[in-house]
Order: sequence, then C-alpha cells, then structure tokens
Amino acid sequence: MDRSDSKKELLDDADDKRQTLATTRRQFWQISKAFFASERRRKARGFLISLLVLALATGAVQVLMSYAGADFMTAITRKNPTEFWHTLWKYIGTILLAIPIGVYYRWVEERLALLWREWMAQHLVKRYFNNRAYFRLLGSESVDNPDQRISEDVRNFTTSSLSFMLIALNSLVTLGSFIGVLWLISGKLVAILLVYAVAGTAISIVIGRKLVRLHYQQYEKEADFRYGLVRVRDNAESIAFYRGEKREHLDLFNRLTAAVTNMRLIIIRNRNLAFFTNSYNYLALVLPIAVVAPMYMRGEVEFGVVTQAGGAFATVLTAVSLIITQFGGLSAYLAGVQRLGSLWDELDEHDAEEQRINYEKTKQPEENSRIVKLEGLTICTPVVMRTLVEKLSFELREGQSLIIMGPSGTGKSSVLRTIAGLWPGACGLLERPAADQLMFLPQRPYMVEGCLRDQLHYPYPDRGASDEEIRDVIESVNLASVLDRVEGDLDRVADWNHMLSLGEQQRIAFARLFLRKPKFAFLDEATSALDEENQQDLYTLIKESGIGYISVGHRTTLIPFHDRMLLLDRDGSWKIENVTET
Repeated sequence: MDRSDSKKELLDDADDKRQTLATTRRQFWQISKAFFASERRRKARGFLISLLVLALATGAVQVLMSYAGADFMTAITRKNPTEFWHTLWKYIGTILLAIPIGVYYRWVEERLALLWREWMAQHLVKRYFNNRAYFRLLGSESVDNPDQRISEDVRNFTTSSLSFMLIALNSLVTLGSFIGVLWLISGKLVAILLVYAVAGTAISIVIGRKLVRLHYQQYEKEADFRYGLVRVRDNAESIAFYRGEKREHLDLFNRLTAAVTNMRLIIIRNRNLAFFTNSYNYLALVLPIAVVAPMYMRGEVEFGVVTQAGGAFATVLTAVSLIITQFGGLSAYLAGVQRLGSLWDELDEHDAEEQRINYEKTKQPEENSRIVKLEGLTICTPVVMRTLVEKLSFELREGQSLIIMGPSGTGKSSVLRTIAGLWPGACGLLERPAADQLMFLPQRPYMVEGCLRDQLHYPYPDRGASDEEIRDVIESVNLASVLDRVEGDLDRVADWNHMLSLGEQQRIAFARLFLRKPKFAFLDEATSALDEENQQDLYTLIKESGIGYISVGHRTTLIPFHDRMLLLDRDGSWKIENVTET
C-alpha cells in the first residue's frame, strides 16, 4: 500500500468517526428532548431546576469550606487556641451546611433518573408494539436484542446521562466558584492549570479513543450470551429429545468466549489509560504546592493558603479535566447511546413506513368489513425483495373458505401473513376487515402465563365469556381432559407450555377462535399436530360457525373443508380452483 492510499484510509476513518459522533449527538438530543417535552415535563423540569439550585448551593458551600479550611490551618500554625476553636467551629458549621444539601442533591438526581427511565421504557415499549415493530425487528441487521436495549440500556442511559449532565454542571459551577480563588492566590497557577488540563485531555483521547467501539461490541456480545441461555431454557424439551447438550454447550461456550475476549481488550485499553490518568492525578497534587510554597517561604501568603491552593487546584482541575477523569465511563455511555439511538431510529422508520402505507390506503377502495379482497397483489420477501407471488387476485366473503397449497418454498405462509397484515412486503390492492375482526392461528400457538381462563380469552381478557360458554367450547374442541387436570378450576395457574402437548395447544387456539368469533381466521398449519379425526371435528366446527377462513396445509384431507383452493408455483404463478372441481 502506497502513502496516498494510507492517507486516504486515515481520512476515511476520521470522517467515519466524525459522522458517528454527530449521529450519537443527534440521537442523544432527540431522546432527551422527547422526555423533557413529554406529558411529564412539569415534574421533570421541576426536578431539573431543583438540581440546578442545589448545584449552585453546593458550589457556594465548597467555597465557604475552602476559606474556612484555610483559616483553620493558619490558626494551627499560629498556635493560637482561641483562634483555633473559633475557626474549627466555623469549619464544622460549613460541613453541617453541606450535608443536607448533598443528601437532597443525590435524592433529586435519583428521582429524576427513575422518572426518566420509567417514561422512556414505557415510551419504547409502546412504540415496540406499535405497528407490530416487535415482529418486523426480527432478523434486523441494525438492531439486535431489542429486549436488552429497552431494559438494561434504558436504565444505563438515563442514569448515566443524568450523572454526566450533573458532572458537567458541577464542573461549570466549580470552575466559576474556584477560578477566582486560584486567581487571587496566583495568576500563574491558573495558567499552569489550563495548559495542564488541555494537554492531558488530548493525550487521554488519543490513548482511549477505541474504547467506545469496544464497549459497543461488549454490549452485543453480552446480549448474545444471555440470549443463548434464554434459548436453551425455552427449548429445553427439544434439546433434551435431540440430546443436543454438547452442541448447545459449545454454542454458549463460544458466545461467552467472544464476550470475555472483547472484555480483555477493554481491560488492556483501560490499563493503558490508567497509566496516564494516575500519573496525571498524582502530578496534580504536587504542581500547586510547587507554585505556592515559595510564596509562603517568602512570607507573601499564610500557610493555610498553601493548603487552600492545593484543594482549589484539585477541584478546578477535576472540573476542566472531565474527559480525562470520566473517559472510561464516557466510552461505555456513548456505546449505550448508539445502541438506544439505533433502536429509536429504527422505530421511527417503521412509524414512517406505516404512515406511508396508511396514506396509500386512502387512495384505495373503501374497506368492506365483510370481505377479504386481493387485486393484483404482488408479494415479495421484505429484505432481499424476492418475488414470491405475482398479481394475486381473489375475493373471499364472510363464511367462505380457501386453502393455499403448493410445494415448499412457494410462499404459502408468506401469502397468509401478508393477507393477515403481518408481512409488509406487498404492493397492490388488499382489502380486509378491521384487525379486531381477524384472527391468526399459527402452527405453534402462543401460551400466555396465567390460568386456563386467561389462555382462552387471549388477547382480549375484557371480552370474557361465561363459565358455561367456556366449558361448552372446551368440550367441543375435545379438551375435557385438560379441564380435568386442573380439577375443573378455570382460574388455576399452570405452566401451559409444558403441561399441554402441541396438539392440545392447537386445540386451545381453536377454542380461542370459537369464543372470540371473528369474521375471518387465518390458519397456518393449525392442525399439523392433530390426528385426522380431531382435525375433521375442528374444521367441521369452524365451517358451521360461519367464520370465513384461509388455511395453509399439506394434507389433502384438508381440501374438502374448503370452498376453493389456491395453488402456488415456485415461479410466482398461481391458479385458483373450486374444490368441487378437483
């Protein structure tokens, strides 16, 4: 590689870092502004004003303590008992004044951080479920482990943001309070301090600049390791049947190794940074005394001024050396801001996409609450945009049924998910009833925590049926044995994922369907774990119920329970046949 290429790489790297920093700064202000403009802005601003007042009070008390301490040390050198006790009580008085200010300062900080975390977690959870973003984020390349970002990253962000904001505020207050004290002692001391702080900041940035990226990677690797553990817990039965312990152990070992390896790099960077910061801090103890001690020996100042100069110099140096003293924490914090910011931006994109889709729907024919209609609908995979079905058209009215069949890979489930509104990768006309009039039955139903009544009413617990209705439906879907297992108690809590077989879970899904009575149902291999007798009973019930439904399945025994059949081919072509003609 020649010199010009090397220079170009360095410039590109610098541009990337500037762009990343600008993006992080934008994301921070965007998230912070949303909180202080939210419905909790009055309480938040009240806490913030209180912190500002307490910070100013803290600065004032620190100055008083500085002068009281100087007088106290001077009294000791003069060996005057009366002056000693007088200055001691003054010193103790400033300490007693500082205690409640410091306690309430910490309390208000923690309350504001908790309020911010509560609002932000609620806000992100709301947006996470809005427009089914939680579903669309599956497999996202830019946002991994959204659960960690909403829980741990939000907590770290709110606590650290407030902490660093207050450190910066206290630094400004301290700088304003003590720079005058130092200047009155020696202008030379102020000049030395500023040069020392600027040089130290520049060196610390050079040494630790890669820590932000390493901390960002650490967040990812820790989340991957935790996800691996959760996956083992959720799939324990399947792993046990396959005897997959060795494979899962190796996977977890590799995830842990990746996290530990990255952490070693962070520790090495922190060690190198610590060599400089420790040297920087220790030298700062000597500098003010080296400047003021000769003044004391010449009789220009009292001895108490020497100790006062040392304390004031250390305090001001801490204020102007914020990046040096907080670099390790700042690097981890900036990595957290980037993770939260990318989630925030991704949710913004989903909101914008939904608004665009809603805008386009206003140009389409008005929705009919009793019809599912497709007209020239082309369905593509969301990421790589591979066409699955081209210009699909059919109309299904309430009480009518359609089964989708075809070879594997033709997009049967994708068509069903698109019609149900779960898959956004489509263009053309699509009309369907409102979401609360539709119901989707997947191959593996979702079992919620709670009692049997909670299972059957999911996801609308407020639309409760009577006990008699519930028991009738349980009998109709052949789940009487499940009711016997809980001794007829609909309110007994159980671990339904492990208590029920997959076939029983699928019958629970049908029971939900018959209790809810939507206009249309979408069945994706919804009876795959059932024998043909149970399958026949359930499809007979749904056909008699008057609910319109679209099924995906491979069993030819399903065909007679449908009015029409949609046949898909791998080239994106399709055809519809009446079942009576097949």
